[in-house]
Amino acid sequence: MPDPRGHPVPFRAWGFAPRDIPLAAAATLIGVLVLWQAGASAGLISTKFLSAPAQIARALFDLSVSGELWLHLSASLRRLAFGWLIGTAAGLAVGFAVGLFTLARSPGMAIVSALFPIPKIALVPLFIIWFGIGEGSKIVTLAFGVFFPTVINTMAGVDGVPRGLIRMGQSFGLSRMAIIGKIVLPDSLPAILSGFRITTSTAIILLVAAEMIGAEKGIGAFVLSAGNLYDTDSLLAGIVVLSVMGLIVSFVLGRIERALLGWR
Repeated sequence: MPDPRGHPVPFRAWGFAPRDIPLAAAATLIGVLVLWQAGASAGLISTKFLSAPAQIARALFDLSVSGELWLHLSASLRRLAFGWLIGTAAGLAVGFAVGLFTLARSPGMAIVSALFPIPKIALVPLFIIWFGIGEGSKIVTLAFGVFFPTVINTMAGVDGVPRGLIRMGQSFGLSRMAIIGKIVLPDSLPAILSGFRITTSTAIILLVAAEMIGAEKGIGAFVLSAGNLYDTDSLLAGIVVLSVMGLIVSFVLGRIERALLGWR
């Protein structure tokens, strides 16, 4: 479209719309690994304190072949799944109750506000006293850490639903459950799914901490044992496994978001 003088006006309304470029992400990770390996091979990085990628890969291969990796990984994944699911289910129930009902809002938020700031790792010894050194204390630690962010994100999602849509549903005679299922839930789903990314990361952090405090099997226990033995190859191999776990969880959540939020 030309300006008053007849000159073309450049289009400036690009907005802020960043796009994912998978090749750029992969190239960045590969570049870091290449530089890391080159620095270790040239002697610029001491492999006594920071093993080279080739050494870490060899340690991962040996652990996979021996079966030790799968033993620790299966124990961690089982705890992660149970703890996250329990905490998420409870958090969604309380979050919707707090977001929808006056009687639940003030008491629920009072409890959440009082307990949410407490570092959950500090409660691990207490959970061990209550639930024992076994699986119970670890699963409760994860569930407790996941519960509060889920409540807050769910409540925020419900609060963000335009009240005009709810009033419109009521005007058309929709039942309360129909309004929740057809209006509140779909509109609050983006905030809830975004919260899942936070809670899964929180769960992995708490999982490692709980396993370091009291567990014989698990990636956290494996990393702690390798550190005590100054086995940096195995220690960093365990850290790589945790990083891959986080990447896989993030990928799966991204796919779920695309499937459920395609209407956006």
